[in-house]
Amino acid sequence: MNCEREMLSLILLAILLALSKYHPRVKDHLQKMYVCWNDLLEEPQLSAWFNPKKRPDVISTTCWLAPVIWEGTYDRQVLDKYYKRLNITIGLAVLATGNLTRQYLRHFLKSADKYFMVGYNVIFYISTDNIYDIPYVELGPLRSFKTLRLPDEDYNQGHTLRSMKNIRDKIIQDIQYEVNFLFTMAVNQIFKKDFGVETLGKSVAQLHSWWYLKNPREFPYERRVKSAAFIPFGKGDFYYHSAIIGGTPKNVLAFIKEYLKGITDDSTKKLDSTYESHLNKYFLINKPTRVLSPEYNWNPKLKTPPQIKRIKIAWRP
Repeated sequence: MNCEREMLSLILLAILLALSKYHPRVKDHLQKMYVCWNDLLEEPQLSAWFNPKKRPDVISTTCWLAPVIWEGTYDRQVLDKYYKRLNITIGLAVLATGNLTRQYLRHFLKSADKYFMVGYNVIFYISTDNIYDIPYVELGPLRSFKTLRLPDEDYNQGHTLRSMKNIRDKIIQDIQYEVNFLFTMAVNQIFKKDFGVETLGKSVAQLHSWWYLKNPREFPYERRVKSAAFIPFGKGDFYYHSAIIGGTPKNVLAFIKEYLKGITDDSTKKLDSTYESHLNKYFLINKPTRVLSPEYNWNPKLKTPPQIKRIKIAWRP
């Protein structure tokens, strides 16, 4: 077994040397694979860093046993020790179009630079229809940004639909080779506290602060039977906020493809369901492996209940 491992390592090293001169992006991706391959450190067990018993006042574990991340339930140091060894890169894609670019993007980027995945390699992907409206923000070490310009030919389509098509294409072409994890976020948010590696998982969903406090019977799921986003009464786990989704690039891509398919199916039936409705339908069928509590996206206009100990992101409705 050791001989086979050494042989495979030598083959990988040879590929790196052959490609390094002409394909720096491929080289970087393969180097990360090489590090992961040869690192005998196993991913920490959930029980090593997550303790739901520390927050008996809230739902801290789903019925499918995914952790719901609340302040006090996690030990970030255990995860830092693991992820630092892997030298991971996290992507953060944000949609900034029209008036939202000038109004919100500067505050979003400055706060994200300060609080999002501190100490890790981060690439900000800014999806915009006007690159000249992007403000200058001096980023800290380990941080960079790339512009994802929305195609002009899709101008008549909605901003969200255009952005999702654009991000889908960019994940396939570039992003999946550049980052280990990817978040897509709405621009009208401000980071208030550290948003760290406790949020990382294969598929990450965000609980909606407003609907978390409501009766599940009131959730605004899509109730039209013919819609691809249809959820019948009595079904559904939580109501998820479209402001934040995350996971591996592969899993984020899977959601985007399903969303675009649902939108297309609905349009043939002359239906127009919201992005958030399709998101909630997707997570009903494809259970997220990590759920973020409302602390990670709290609306400050709401009366803050005692369950909210530490607001990570403030939502700007």
